[in-house]
Amino acid sequence: MKSICRDCLRTDDRIVARCPACGSRRVLAHDELAALTIAHLDCDAFYASVEKRDRPELRDLPVIVGGGKRGVVTTACYIARLYGVGSAQPMFKALKACPDAVVVKPDFAKYKAASAQIFGAVRELTPLVQTLSLDEAWIDLSGTERLNGGPPVLQLVRLQQRIERDTGLTVSIGLAGNRFLAKIASELDKPRGFSVIGSEAPPLLAPKSVRVLPGVGPVFGKTLQSDGYATVGDLAAADVRDLVRRYGEHGLRLHELAHGRDARSVDPGHERKGMSAETTFNDDLTAAADLEAELWPLCEKLAAKARRDGVASRVVVLKLRRADFRIVTRRITLSEPVQTARALFAAGRDLLRPELGRPYRLIGIGMAEVGEAVDAPSALFESPEARVLKTETAIDALRAKFGAAAVVAGRALKGGG
Repeated sequence: MKSICRDCLRTDDRIVARCPACGSRRVLAHDELAALTIAHLDCDAFYASVEKRDRPELRDLPVIVGGGKRGVVTTACYIARLYGVGSAQPMFKALKACPDAVVVKPDFAKYKAASAQIFGAVRELTPLVQTLSLDEAWIDLSGTERLNGGPPVLQLVRLQQRIERDTGLTVSIGLAGNRFLAKIASELDKPRGFSVIGSEAPPLLAPKSVRVLPGVGPVFGKTLQSDGYATVGDLAAADVRDLVRRYGEHGLRLHELAHGRDARSVDPGHERKGMSAETTFNDDLTAAADLEAELWPLCEKLAAKARRDGVASRVVVLKLRRADFRIVTRRITLSEPVQTARALFAAGRDLLRPELGRPYRLIGIGMAEVGEAVDAPSALFESPEARVLKTETAIDALRAKFGAAAVVAGRALKGGG
């Protein structure tokens, strides 16, 4: 099999651009189509899509899921994204960019139910499913051909159709020979896309920034660039011994990834670690301004560590300890991973507001379900998070050179208010 129609499921042993049976141009064609087994599935603008499904009158309108005017954007539909609205953006900025947007408060019980339905269907194909969040997962379909009546690509096309038919939601899928390439592929043709990457991976990756590689965050990315490795192709052309001398064991991994190789398996039991920062006050604090003043430097500290480690997270957790020592934790799940102090502060402040009115002796901010920070390889618009990330990365470099007190972030960087 070298081609399959995503509409009528007709397969062909030739590479074709249009389905001979139904005339559809939604044809997957690749010489290795039947041999690839690792997939990455990503729901399209998940929270906003659930809301549009349940409220058909919103279908053609820009929709933002998030808090009130002083809250933060959890996710935005593709129409709203055309106006520059992005995840973790302060709501007042989002509404300034897109004043006609319909704002919907998040309903996580509803999103979890939709997620359970989607991934329940996935797990009927294989138990080898490693979820990253409510709307994203890696899938290993090795050895399932006989059980599921066809090669992985056929199973996945059927799955994509089934999800859309049964849930009213769309997903994008990437199919490749490993996790890294599958995730890259899933981002090439959103929404409702399906892309394949096979042995052509090295030339496909070569012109891309080193930031597309798992584990290469802004700080390490700048280090690589200053060392002469601006693109994946630069790393692929380097002597692996030089990379190991410079970067140790990570140099060997960079060499492998630059050639499109990734030995990580799909691990259903994998538990991603969290990271956090907290502080205990000398005296109990009650006022919002006082608590926010303590929260901001914690967000800076945590975000700097995330960038240094090349990780990001969709899940932001606020921790409070009351005067009676009772611990309160609140969390919010964003549609896209973040690693900036501004995004953490905006989410943390949003979580803090309902808890105001009593004294606290400790505040903390955390990132749960932490994963590798990977730049989207084909973003049509630069997100607000990406723009702030550039600023905070520049601040990292200045502080590394001149000391931690060399740059003090202004109030504007915290997301307004």
